[in-house]
This record gives sequence, C-alpha cells and structure tokens, in this order.
Amino acid sequence: MNILEAVIMLVSVVLISNVISHYLTFLPVSLIQIMLGLLLALAFKVTIPLRTDWFMLLFIAPLLFNDGRHFPKRELWALRGPIIMNAIFLVFVTMFVGGWFIHFLVPDLPLAASIALAAIISPTDPVAVQSISEQAKLPSNVLHLVSGESLINDASGLIGFKYGIAAAVTGAFSWQQAAGDFFYISIVGALMGMLLMALIQAIRTFMLQQGINDVVLHTVLQIVTPFIVYLVVEELLHASGVIAVVSAGIVYNFSQPALLDYLPELKIVTERTWDIAVYLLNGIVFLILGIELPLAMTQTIRNPSDNTWVAIGDIILVWLVIFLIRVLWTLANVTIKWLKDKENQHRPNLSVVLLSGLSGVRGAITMAGVLSVPYTLASGAAFPERALMLFIAAGVIILSLLMAVVFIPLLTRSHVSITTRGTEPAVDSDMDTAAVATADSKMSESEARIYTLRLAINRLESERRPENQRVVYDLITEYQEMVRRLQAAYQPEEQLAPFLDEELTLRRIALQGEKDVLDQLWQDGKIQERSYQQFQKHLTQRLQMVANLPHKLQRPNFFTRIHRVGTWFSHVRLKLVRVRFNGPYYNERLFIEKETAKGGIKALSTYLKQPAAKAAHYNRQVIYQIIVSYRNRIEQLKHLHREQTGQHSRRADYDRTMRGLRFKALAAERSGIQNMVEQGYISWALAAKLRQYVNYSENALLLGEDVE
Repeated sequence: MNILEAVIMLVSVVLISNVISHYLTFLPVSLIQIMLGLLLALAFKVTIPLRTDWFMLLFIAPLLFNDGRHFPKRELWALRGPIIMNAIFLVFVTMFVGGWFIHFLVPDLPLAASIALAAIISPTDPVAVQSISEQAKLPSNVLHLVSGESLINDASGLIGFKYGIAAAVTGAFSWQQAAGDFFYISIVGALMGMLLMALIQAIRTFMLQQGINDVVLHTVLQIVTPFIVYLVVEELLHASGVIAVVSAGIVYNFSQPALLDYLPELKIVTERTWDIAVYLLNGIVFLILGIELPLAMTQTIRNPSDNTWVAIGDIILVWLVIFLIRVLWTLANVTIKWLKDKENQHRPNLSVVLLSGLSGVRGAITMAGVLSVPYTLASGAAFPERALMLFIAAGVIILSLLMAVVFIPLLTRSHVSITTRGTEPAVDSDMDTAAVATADSKMSESEARIYTLRLAINRLESERRPENQRVVYDLITEYQEMVRRLQAAYQPEEQLAPFLDEELTLRRIALQGEKDVLDQLWQDGKIQERSYQQFQKHLTQRLQMVANLPHKLQRPNFFTRIHRVGTWFSHVRLKLVRVRFNGPYYNERLFIEKETAKGGIKALSTYLKQPAAKAAHYNRQVIYQIIVSYRNRIEQLKHLHREQTGQHSRRADYDRTMRGLRFKALAAERSGIQNMVEQGYISWALAAKLRQYVNYSENALLLGEDVE
C-alpha cells in the first residue's frame, strides 16, 4: 500500500471509529481505534511501514506542542513544585524501578531497553487524566497535580526512552556522559524552543503590524511551527526536540501577539484547525497500534522463548507495578501536605489515592514512542525482543484504559467517560479558567445552554404569524433537537428517565388518537380502503415501536431519537407523495395526514384535561414538544397543498424569513446569557463560552448571505 492510499484509509477509519464511539459510549474511542486497526491487519492484511525519524516528527512534535499551548497558568503554577516532582522525578523513579522489574521478568530484554520501555510507559495522557479526574471529583489539589503533571511528563519520559534505546542500540552507556548529555539536550532544547518560538511570534507580530493578516497564512504558520522547532533543535543542535516543542508551546501560550485580540476569526480558525490535526494524529496513532499488534503477537507467540500466557502475565504485572509506584508516590505527597497544613489540606484518603493511580491512563505518546523502536542494533543484528516490547506497551495502554473504565465507576459510583487527545475539541481557555467557570456558576454549561435555547424557542413562538408558521415550526423543531442532544449528552440517566416515561405515555395517547380518527374516516366513507389499510399499518407499527422503546432503550444517548417517533413515518410518506405528485391518491393522503395530526392533538388535549392527568403533573416541555411536532406536520401538509394549487411561496421568501427569525432567536440567546451573568447564575468565563456558540451561528448566517 502506497503512502497516499494509507493516509486516506487511516483518516477514513478514524472517522468511522468516532462515529462508533457515539453509540458505544462505555468504551474509550482509543480502544475502538485499536480494535479497528486490529481488524484491518487481520482481515485486510494492512501493514504500515514505520521509520523512527518521521514518526517522532509527525506525531510527537505537534501533539506535545499542542499540550504546551494549553499549559495552565494560575492554579497549576501554584503547584509547580509538586508538578515538577511528579513529571520528572516520578518518571525517573518509574523508569528505573519499572525498568529493573521488566528486566527481571524478561531477562532476554537488555536492561537499557527495559528502562526505555518503563520510561515510555510512564507518561500519562493529559486529556484522559483531565476527563477522568474531573468526573471522579478528586480534591482540587490532587486534580491540579495529576493534570499538570500529565502535561509535561511526556518530555521526561521520552528523554529517558531515547537514552535507553541509544544505550541498547550502541551497547555503550556512561553515567557521566549520560548526565552531561541530559543537561545539554534538556537545557539547550528548552532554551532553543523558547527562543525559536519568541522569534516566530515576533515575525507574526511584525506581519500583523504590516497589515499581513491573512487568516489562512497565520494558521498554517502556527501548524508548521512545531515541525520547524523540532527539526532545527534535533538536526542542527542535536538537542531534545521534544523539550523544545513543549517549551515553544508554553511560550506561545504566554506571549500571543496583542493584535490577535482584534482578529478573533484568526484564533477561531487556528483552534479549530488544531482540533482537526490532533483529532487525526491521535486516532492514527492508535490505529497503527492495532495494525502492529498482530505482528507483535505473532512474533511473541511463535518465539519459542516467549510463552504467550507468560507475556500476558507480564503485561498485568508491569501495569500493576507502575500503578503501585504512582499510588505510593501520590499517597506520600498528599500525606506530607496534610502534615504540614492539617487545617487546609484534605486528610489522606485511600480511595482518592487509588483514583489518582487509576487516572494515569497511557495514550498516544506511549504508543508513538514504542513504535519508533528501531528494528536493528548498531551492529546490524535485530533489536532484541522488539516485538515483546511493543506487545507489553500496547497491553499496558489497553489495560490502563480498561482498569479506568471498570474500577473508577466502582470507586465513585458514577459513570466516567474517558476521552483522549483529539477525542473532543480543545477548550480555548486554560484549565484554570474552566475550573473557575464551574466553581463560580450556579448552573452548569449544559443547563445554561438549554436555558438559552428555550428562550430562543419562546422568542420564535412570539414571532409566529399565519404567514410564517411553517418557518417558525421548522426552527422550533431544530431548537428542540439541540435541547434533546444536550439532555442526552450531559444529564444523568436517572434525570432523563421520568421525562422519557412521560413522553412515551403521551405519544401513545396521541397515536391512539390518530388511529381513532383514521377509523372514523373509514367508517364515514371519506377515504378509500387502500389508503385506510396503508395508514392503519403505519400507525400500528408506530404504536408498537413506542411500546417497545423502554425495553430497547438502555442508554440516554438514544433519548435523542424519541422525538422522531411521532413524525418519522409521516415524513417518509410525504416524500413518497412528492414522487407521485399527480397520483390518484395524492389529495386523499394529504387529507388523511392532516386529519390524523389534528386527531393526535385533540386526543392529547382531551387526556390532559382529565383529573388523573392533572394530578400526574406532566412536564410542560414534553407536552409542548409533541404538540409542535404535530403542528409542524400540519404546516408541511399545507405547504404541499399550496404547491399543488400553485399558491406556494417562493423558496427565496422562505429562506429570507428563516434568516430573519434565526437572528431574532440568536438575539434572545444572547440576552439570556447576559441576564444569567447579571443575576449570578453563571460566571463571565462561562458566559464568554456560551457567546461563542451564538457568534458561530451568526457568522454562519452572514456567510450564507455573502454566498447568495
């Protein structure tokens, strides 16, 4: 497979993996990507040739630079001492203790290679750590510690890995030379990363001052920055390109040109471009891991000196030792802090320490590093136990993900979804800003967004007139879909269940009302038998679907589909009607659709007036959503009738009305955000984030006007 075909295939499979992850929410997307890579290797015999130099450049440089760009500034700065201890000294403790233990388990693996393997296993995935730690509700000091550590331990782990591999390849190792080289490559790498980033920032500022503010140009310049920094430091100065890109990212975070404040579109485009790049690079790394697994497994299985079950046992023991080192280190750190300040520090808690250890999920950096192990030594001989190294590293990554998925919910008694680099778009603000937004807000982000969307729906209702009802109901349906998605994504299942039960009950009543009207039309001789049978079949199927939903619905993610139950079949029929525009049953079908929709509303209204229904206190939003779906259906039928009679309005008029109403709805959202800030329900940081959604929508509308 040539490189072009391989890139297209890998990108396509990354997209497929993320689609699957929306349904298999209990599995981290990284595991799904590994499994898909394994499927590609086994079923389609896909192989990806790897080279150490381009692999480190292509994957390590941009991922670490992006981590540095999001380096926190405030709370984490206060913990700089413990963070450095964790990110550097803990990595070295893990590297040497774990290395000796791996060498003890696998004597055929040289000590230097064992130390290298332990070093590359040490770094934790910062996105995974952050997502797990926040959901597990760790104490703030532990949360900031593990989050900050995960951002910079990649560099120390990769340096240890590089030295271990170099010693294994050359067969020579000098502690004095290693110490000297370590300080040289670390200090020079850090200083040159800062210097090069400062130079690039100065060039950007100069171009902006000269009026060269092309958004695409500046975005591309930032994307290529980590590659330039890495190549210059590695190839010309023979220092650490890894440390250089991390320090460059941190400098970028602290020294963005002031002129960028006047070019918000540049920041938006740059951040979204980085989201895409990290999304693809992270996914491709795990796909390659899955593709490489059969090779590692086959060589391990076929090697007479490697027992397969022993190798699997090695994976478990290595992960356990790494886990224990992390747990003991965190316990010591928390205990020392508590002894120094018992009034302000949390008392050492075993469950918190265990959560800290479980949050140490390994990710893309570990995989990218171990895949770069050379195939041969300096003498030309094959690298000893390379396949087993890959096997153990891959196993530790998978096991760390699985252990987090299984045991964190048991310790916290709550579901924890694990994300990794590239799984979700990065937040523009720093981690400390996000923490302030949460702490200072009485409402969560999802609650605030749902509130603003409902304000938009109320505004649209107030703008409803006989001539624009179709447009209004189309927009309201769209907003209700967004509310449902937010509810499904962020609200706990126990909160969604009552609303779901109410909706299913009310939908059954409305559908039965439709069926009663259909029967009455048939009995009165107003419709033909063929139409009656077809509609009766569709209504029966819909009733059965609603009746079966509680048994099939096991996760709240499927909650977003429920609102489609009442309209999906009718929309399909309307499309078929358009195909047979001049068919003999066209008018009759429109008539049946309209009358059954009215029957559904009438049945629902009659039921809600009964004392038992009043005592049940059904949620008004649920009732409103069902009624709007019927009204929207009636308006669509009116539009079809006007099309037949030649009285329909032009598409341009519909689009113009739609655009005007969208602007009014967005104005209602923006007003709601301001009110929430003034009343203290949300912080200014969260308000700024909510306004971004409104700004994006307005920009999209304006772009649409430009195109037209």
